[in-house]
Amino acid sequence: MNKMSVVDMMNAMVPITRFNKGEAAKIFDEVETTGTKIVVKNNRPACVLISPSQYESLMDLLSDYALMVEAQKRVACNDDSENLSHEEMLKELGVTGDDLVDIDVDIE
Repeated sequence: MNKMSVVDMMNAMVPITRFNKGEAAKIFDEVETTGTKIVVKNNRPACVLISPSQYESLMDLLSDYALMVEAQKRVACNDDSENLSHEEMLKELGVTGDDLVDIDVDIE
């Protein structure tokens, strides 16, 4: 993730009055060309404008993080005494290594 410097943040600020003057299309074009914009109303940040691709990337990152946290919780709570080795599982299922040789598996 790129961090914004103070200068970048100042350049990213857009007063709400620009929207009120009908400059929304121009501001959206600026988001596409220069990146994130911070809309300021009454000298306070009111919202942040980002491109759809940036939003999608952030949502993917957030989802990945949530999945990682869940995986870490499950690993921490795992009781290794209940786990079966690969060989034990094959024996329990009545499958041999030869049975698996010609099986195609797609992992996404």
